[in-house]
Amino acid sequence: MSALPIPPIPPVEPVPDRPARIGADAPTFETMGEEEVSPEILGKRICDFDLKIEGRPLEKVVERFRGELVSRGIVKLQPAFYLTDEWGVPEGTVAIGMPFYLADAMLLKVHKKKRAGLVEGESDEDVLRYLRHEMGHVVNYAYRLYATEEWTRLFGSMSRPYTEDYHVVPFSPDFVRHLPGGYAQKHPDEDWAETFAVWMTPDLDWRERYSDSPGALAKLEYCERTMAALHDVEPEVTSAAIDYDTREIKATVQEFYESIDLGDATIPRSLDGDLMLIFSRRPTESANSSPRMGDAALLLKRNRDFLSNSVYRWTGVDPSLVAPIVSHLSTRAAALKIQYPLAERDEILVQLSGFLTALAMNYQYRGRFVAG
Repeated sequence: MSALPIPPIPPVEPVPDRPARIGADAPTFETMGEEEVSPEILGKRICDFDLKIEGRPLEKVVERFRGELVSRGIVKLQPAFYLTDEWGVPEGTVAIGMPFYLADAMLLKVHKKKRAGLVEGESDEDVLRYLRHEMGHVVNYAYRLYATEEWTRLFGSMSRPYTEDYHVVPFSPDFVRHLPGGYAQKHPDEDWAETFAVWMTPDLDWRERYSDSPGALAKLEYCERTMAALHDVEPEVTSAAIDYDTREIKATVQEFYESIDLGDATIPRSLDGDLMLIFSRRPTESANSSPRMGDAALLLKRNRDFLSNSVYRWTGVDPSLVAPIVSHLSTRAAALKIQYPLAERDEILVQLSGFLTALAMNYQYRGRFVAG
C-alpha cells in the first residue's frame, strides 16, 4: 500500500436515536460520551502512567517490523524504540520514537477525542506503515546519505528549512504517496523517508505502481541500489540517545492536549447556501409512498470524524481544524431543519467530502477556509 485507503461509507442507521458506529470499534466522539474519560485520567501526569512497549500489543508489532528489516536485508542496522509525544527520529540517532498513547487504551481514547479521531497508528498495519517511514530517517542518519551528491540531487538539500506549513501538489509524479497529506513534499528528509517506506512495504510492486511517475520511480530505484550496496556495511552512526521520552512529560493529559497548536483557523460564517445546495436532493417518490427522510444535522454529527479524517488523508489539513467546520454545519442544519431522503445518503456524504476537501485545499494555500 502506498496511500491510505478511503474508508468505507458507514451503513445507513435504521434506528434514528441509536448512535452510529464507523467500524466495529470506532465510536465517534459524540457516542463515546464525556463520562468515559474520568477527571482522574485527565488530571494525571503522562509521566505517571505505566507506559512501555514491552509486554504490550506494541511489542508484537515491533517484532513484526524487525522481521521485515531482516527480510529486506537490513541486518547491520538495528534501531532502538521508545515512547514519546509523537512519531519521530532525533536527528543523528537510530532511535525511533512512538506516540505514548499507543501503549494505553484509555490514553488512546482520549487522543481520539481530542484530535477528532486522528490516530497515527490506528491498527497494527498502520503502526507498521509509520515504522517504515521512521526507519527511512534512521537509514538516512546512520549512513549519512543526505551528505552524498546523488541523494541531494534527487531529494534536495537537507539544509532546506523545515516548516510545518507546506503546499502539496496533489498526485505529483515526482513523489511517492505513503503517509496522508502528501507528506513526501514537506522536506527532502521526508521525501526520502516516504520513498524508503514504499520500497520497504512487503509485497508492493512499486515499479508497476510508479511506472508512469518518472521522478518518484527514479528515487525508488536509487533506494533499491543504495540498500543493496549497504547490505554488509556497518553504519557510521549508532547512537540511540533519545531526546524526550514519556518520563519527561510532566504535563497532565488535559494540559498536554490543550498545548497542541492547531493554528488560527476561522470557521466560515456563510456556508448556509452551500449546505442547502448539498442537501437539496429531490426525493424519488413512488405512487404509493413517500421516501424515508433523515435528519441532516444528525448525519453530519455522526460522520464528523469520518469526514474530517477522509479530508486529512488527501490534503494534510489536521482533522481538528476540519471537525469544527462539520460541527458548525451540523448546528446550522439543525437551525434550518434540513432533512434529506435516506436513499440519497451515500451520495450526500460524497458531496460533503468533496465540499470539505475544497475548503481544506483553500486553507492549505490561503491560510483560511474561505477566501477574503
